Amino acid sequence: MITIKKATLNDLENLNLLFDAYRVFYKKESDLEASKEFLRKRIQNNESEIFVAQFSENNSEKLVGFVQLFPIFSSTRLKRFWLLNDLFVDINFRGRGISILLIEEAKKIAVQTESAGLMLETDKNNIEGNQLYPKTGFELDTEHNFYYWSE
Repeated sequence: MITIKKATLNDLENLNLLFDAYRVFYKKESDLEASKEFLRKRIQNNESEIFVAQFSENNSEKLVGFVQLFPIFSSTRLKRFWLLNDLFVDINFRGRGISILLIEEAKKIAVQTESAGLMLETDKNNIEGNQLYPKTGFELDTEHNFYYWSE
């Protein structure tokens, strides 16, 4: 059975294993210490909303996926927007609709906070994500350019 719940500091150890796997998926080096500290700060400082998918079977529980949302703001809409920044499901639990459950939870937060909606970015080569997001109601923005600057 899969349940979705808001992550707390009690979930940090297991969430961190998923978060590190997510980062490795995006070709970053594994760094369990740094990723754990990153997550701890987000949770302690209420800087993001993190929801986890918990698999329960035979009196054991395991975190098998997560979604992390960051608040941003739209000046033109005069509202908050939520950036769906991270979505990951353990490879052994894919194909069970867990990503859809996590996205639906993200949508609930967007509605509850009266935000302008959710936005996300994914790699053009992310075949699974590029199939998943339209399936869950996201529309591809072909009218705007995405730029970034880094030092």
